[in-house]
Parts: sequence; C-alpha cells; structure tokens
Amino acid sequence: MNASSALPDTADETDAATSAPARIDADDLLALENQVCFALAVAARGVIGVYRPILEPLGLTHPQYLVMLALWQRSPRTVRDLGEALQLEPATLSPLLKRLEAQGYLTRERSTRDERALDVALTPAGRALREQALAIPPQVVDRLGMSLDELGRLRDRLTEVIAAVQQG
Repeated sequence: MNASSALPDTADETDAATSAPARIDADDLLALENQVCFALAVAARGVIGVYRPILEPLGLTHPQYLVMLALWQRSPRTVRDLGEALQLEPATLSPLLKRLEAQGYLTRERSTRDERALDVALTPAGRALREQALAIPPQVVDRLGMSLDELGRLRDRLTEVIAAVQQG
C-alpha cells in the first residue's frame, strides 16, 4: 500500500468537493485504523453477526444461507460449479452440503452427464425455504442503517476489490 492509495480514517478527512480520500503520512501507514484489511475484517464479522439472529429461525448458518442463495439462482448445479460460484474449496463446501441435505433442503446425486460429478438440487422444502428467506434482506438493510443505494455502491466497490485480488 502507498500513501496515495490509503483510505481516510474518518469520513470528515475526505475532501467534500472531490470525494478523494485524504493522504496519510508515511508515519501513519502502519496505523491499525488505516489498514484496509482491518476495516474489511471487522466489517465482515459485524455484517455476518447481523445475519446470525435473522437466519437462526430458519435453522441456517451464514455459509449455508450463501449455498441456498446460489441454489435459488440455479438448481441443479454441480458441486464444482457451486464451489466456483461461492468461491469455496470442495473441503469447505462438502460439509455445508451434507448438513443442508440432512435438513432436507437439497439432494446430492451422481450426475447423469458425468459420473465423476455430483449434482446438487433443491428439494421442495429447499424451494419453499426461499419464501421465508425473502424477509432476510430487508431486515439486514434495516439493521445496517444504510440505504439500498449505499449498500449497492459498497457491494460494487467490494466486487472491484475481489476482482483486483483475483487478478493478482
């Protein structure tokens, strides 16, 4: 990180006319509050913490919810495709799928197209769970206290960060 790419540590350190972040002195480059990694880690823990009590009545953890979101977008799909969509390794994804299968939300079966592949498909209970899950995003928005536009801009910027990291 260089001084010109560091983030301001408070909103009032941003030049209102240009919306450019204030520069950070070289002495402050290692200050904890100036670290993007720290802000992202704390924000991620906090946001997941917001989801936890909302998902609990549905019997889902946050990672399980992400799996269900991907399957509600498209089902059936292979474990490989699901892992790519969620950016999860098979060793991480497999236990999530096993628990969701035990809850009756999905099935895992050998693919008829490629016997090496495993297809994951929603069950009727998994499809029905989507109706209950429709109440989740508005609750999250409410608890975060940000507008949909603000959250959309934040998501877009984070998507840019993800792309930059993946490009190396």
